[in-house]
Amino acid sequence: MAPDPDASSAATHASHSDTRLRRLLGGMSIFTMMMTIPQVLAIWVGHQAAGVSILSWGAYLASAVLWFWFGMQQRDRNIYLPCVGWITLDAAVIVGAVVYG
Repeated sequence: MAPDPDASSAATHASHSDTRLRRLLGGMSIFTMMMTIPQVLAIWVGHQAAGVSILSWGAYLASAVLWFWFGMQQRDRNIYLPCVGWITLDAAVIVGAVVYG
């Protein structure tokens, strides 16, 4: 039986689509981390932590830790590497809110 050319074409399209999605997700992860840096700076440089919810940021931290763990289990750098940044930023906000809040 001859290979199905349509199946090969679909697999190639899925591969390109997956690559584009991974790049988009990586870019969005970097973008959203950069959007969090002003919050960290407001707390640590400006000593302004009023209105920062430790509960919310604690939930973000817990989520990042779980995603990190999952990414490590899957051996997927696209999952666990951004989580290192998120864990760092979330912890910085929480500690800063405790210190300056």
